[in-house]
Amino acid sequence: MSWLFGLNRGQPEPPPGLPEPPPPPAGGSSGGGDKPKDKWSNFDPTGLERAAQAAKELDKSRHAKEALDLARMQEQTTQMEHQGKMKEYEAAVEQLKGDQIRIQAEERRKTLNEETKQHQARAQYQDKLARQRYEEQLRQQQLLNEENLRRQEESVHKQEAMRKATIEHEMELRHKNELLRIEAESKARARVERENADIIREQIRLKAAEHRQTVLESIKTAGAVFGEGFRAFVSDWDKVTATVAGLTLLAVGVYSARNATAVAGRYIEARLGKPSLVRETSRFTVGEAIKHPVKVTIKRLKSKPQDALEGVVLSPTLEERVRDIAIATRNTRQNHGLYRNILMYGPPGTGKTLFAKKMAMHSGMDYAIMTGGDVAPMGRDGVTAMHKVFDWANTSRRGLLLFVDEADAFLRKRSTEKISEDLRATLNAFLYRTGEQSKKFMLVLASNQPEQFDWAINDRIDEIVNFALPGPEERERLVRLYFDKYVLEPATGGRQRMKLAQFDYGKKCSDIAKRIDGMSGREISKLGVAWQAAAYSSEDGILTEAMIDARVDDAIKQHLQKMDWLYRDEETSVKNLTSPAAGETVDGAIILL
Repeated sequence: MSWLFGLNRGQPEPPPGLPEPPPPPAGGSSGGGDKPKDKWSNFDPTGLERAAQAAKELDKSRHAKEALDLARMQEQTTQMEHQGKMKEYEAAVEQLKGDQIRIQAEERRKTLNEETKQHQARAQYQDKLARQRYEEQLRQQQLLNEENLRRQEESVHKQEAMRKATIEHEMELRHKNELLRIEAESKARARVERENADIIREQIRLKAAEHRQTVLESIKTAGAVFGEGFRAFVSDWDKVTATVAGLTLLAVGVYSARNATAVAGRYIEARLGKPSLVRETSRFTVGEAIKHPVKVTIKRLKSKPQDALEGVVLSPTLEERVRDIAIATRNTRQNHGLYRNILMYGPPGTGKTLFAKKMAMHSGMDYAIMTGGDVAPMGRDGVTAMHKVFDWANTSRRGLLLFVDEADAFLRKRSTEKISEDLRATLNAFLYRTGEQSKKFMLVLASNQPEQFDWAINDRIDEIVNFALPGPEERERLVRLYFDKYVLEPATGGRQRMKLAQFDYGKKCSDIAKRIDGMSGREISKLGVAWQAAAYSSEDGILTEAMIDARVDDAIKQHLQKMDWLYRDEETSVKNLTSPAAGETVDGAIILL
């Protein structure tokens, strides 16, 4: 019945995009069916008639009021339900608007983020371009500075050449003027002498006559005085006796002074002088103390104990062992004990000499280095020279570490080796002086062939240490050590004309250490010097990675060539040892060479 009371009039139309609101329910006798499409089409007046008839019947019925109230209550209930649905519809509309606002805000936030990213990328790109422009400006400025410096150097060279040319020209003019002056003076002097020749001869004659007369009178006077004195001396026997005694005492004094001077000289030489066999020593000689007293004093005051392994790269096992030896040597010196003799053997360049020096400095001892190759050429003087070395060693107040390099050169086997009598005598003198351990000196022998030692020498050795070639880790440490010493320090110090290109130094050192397998520490040190020389020989003074690799390749080739020579020499020696000598019998046959 709602259409009868006009309840559906003025309802709002649903916004686009939302479902149609539910139609209000039909009430009363309005009947069902779809809503007509237009205002007058399909109009059925019977419905109105039935409605009017129903209204009349309701009015006549005694329950008309209750039915009307019930219908009104049903209509109100329907209206309330319809309003609730409308509220839900409006809430859905508001939620949809909120969702649209949230979606728009999210889109706006994404847009802002994207714009921020674009701004950041643009700012980074502009910063990158600015840095590139700044680097390019720096590079151009550096090139300009280098060009200005080169021009200034050329200008200075030109000015120096002009100054030298001017000085040479002035010297030449001065020399010519001096020659002309001397020539003019000589000519004038000669002309004057020619003009005054008679006068000069007369003056010379008068001077000669006067001098002759003076000499004759002096001779006469001296003869008279000497004759009177000799006559008085001979006539007095006390004077004669005193004169003879004085001359005798003078002769005895001269002879005694000569012998005392010789003895004192030998004593001073034994105490303070350096023996001829000693190549290098940390002790100060008399000559050095006289020439440089202040320098010697300052050096002695500044000398402090050092770490025995400073600058020495060894394997961990060997490093621990030699450190124990160094500590034991230092404690032995402090407690005035007996020093132990050490043999260090191994390939050349493995750090034997360097460790001996460091151990002497660590323990506070003096060190002296001699080589076995200097003993044989001395011949008969070898025995005296050997005794002088040990006499000199015994005079050290701090203790002396005597390092004998290439000891196998003169300490060979006396039974099998063909050595001269002089060398044999020198070896015997060495054995005599090292027969017992000493509190004054410590003997350290170094050799590449210890199997050639005489058995008596082996008996005097207390500790044997093998210095092997460096392993992979030791090679890398050595490469880094000498790279820092010969390349990085000169390049960063600024005192030398050397620059270093940009590359990964640590990775390059590791790669080089893997390539130089079999090289000794000395060869790696020479490789560092080769890098430095390559930088100095370049035009711009820059050491590049390619130059380093080239020097490494050359060093590897040289090392392989040396090893090839060594293997050939060993094969030749083995063949000579295994081949029978002339006249020996092999399987019943006599070989004649």
